[in-house]
Amino acid sequence: MNLIQKPVGIKTAKIYKPNIDMFYPVVEGLKNYQIQSSINKTIQNVVSELIKESGYYDNPKTTSITGGYELKTNEKGILSLSIIIYWYVEHAAHGLTVIKSLTFDVNTGKSYELKELFKPGSDYVKVLSEIVDAQIKARQIELLDPFKGIRPDQDYYIADKALIIYFQLYEITPYVAGFQYFPISVYEIQEIIDENGPLGKMME
Repeated sequence: MNLIQKPVGIKTAKIYKPNIDMFYPVVEGLKNYQIQSSINKTIQNVVSELIKESGYYDNPKTTSITGGYELKTNEKGILSLSIIIYWYVEHAAHGLTVIKSLTFDVNTGKSYELKELFKPGSDYVKVLSEIVDAQIKARQIELLDPFKGIRPDQDYYIADKALIIYFQLYEITPYVAGFQYFPISVYEIQEIIDENGPLGKMME
């Protein structure tokens, strides 16, 4: 297998609707158009769901949205990115930011859930929860409630040779604390990683 795979092409698209200033990524230049189209449709669906979640379609005149994206990994056939959206409804105390991340194999178009990064049957929730819990204690993060562990479908992205587990605003900490990110080296969890999945490719 050729490990030297060029990054995929990314261009920026904009949503043109009143009170929306939203940019999102579009993959281009893949040899397989069906795979490229599938990846782009998945990205667009997430953007659409986030706009819907904001309540914009119920109150388009009083809801303002801004948003963009960040590329986290674009190498070895893996594309990991985050869609960031902020919305504010008139007269609210403050707006809300939500981050949703997607990780693709650009050779197949598959989008990976957290559980699919690990070997079948591995207790990845327990392993990751213990690592996150140790970081919470080490960083003395003030929580809303005692930490009970990550969700099986916890938000994540891949950056370099690390799995980044993160929590939405209000999920484990007060709003003022912002987003909480927990980087986990692939080498720390290599025993449970699916070698054929995205994290496995980061170790190569």
